[in-house]
Amino acid sequence: MKKTVLLYGILGGLLVAVLKVVEYRYLVLEHSLEIYGGIIAAIFSAVGIWLGLKLTRPRPTVIETVVTKEVPVEVRVPVPTTGPFVRNQARVEQLGLTPRELDILEAMAAGLSNREIAERLFVSENTVKTHAGRVFDKLAAKRRTQAVQLAKEAGLIP
Repeated sequence: MKKTVLLYGILGGLLVAVLKVVEYRYLVLEHSLEIYGGIIAAIFSAVGIWLGLKLTRPRPTVIETVVTKEVPVEVRVPVPTTGPFVRNQARVEQLGLTPRELDILEAMAAGLSNREIAERLFVSENTVKTHAGRVFDKLAAKRRTQAVQLAKEAGLIP
């Protein structure tokens, strides 16, 4: 019995192998164009992926060197007078500064932020910004430090 099962098993395996070879030959002969197209598509895909990886590879980083040059700047500091500070009222009237704008300017000279100025003068922060903007316009200043410097030079604040 074992010999018969073994014989039928070997014959069945050979028969399946022959059928697969015939099927393969039929597949290759009938669908050769599709097979060649698939092979060419796979080759082009592989080349495209390789080329994409090669072209988009990150370049080695270049070390940047920051060069700074120190430039001497002349800062004019007025010589303090021995007497008390006297505000230049003619200059105040010429510029058209209001008392509240002078308060804001003095607070800026003290180094306070807009929030601190608002708390000290009991106004909103937006009001401080509005007054500061008007002070900048009247003094032709672009920054707080420039406005303070110009105000000190004009004798508006101590």
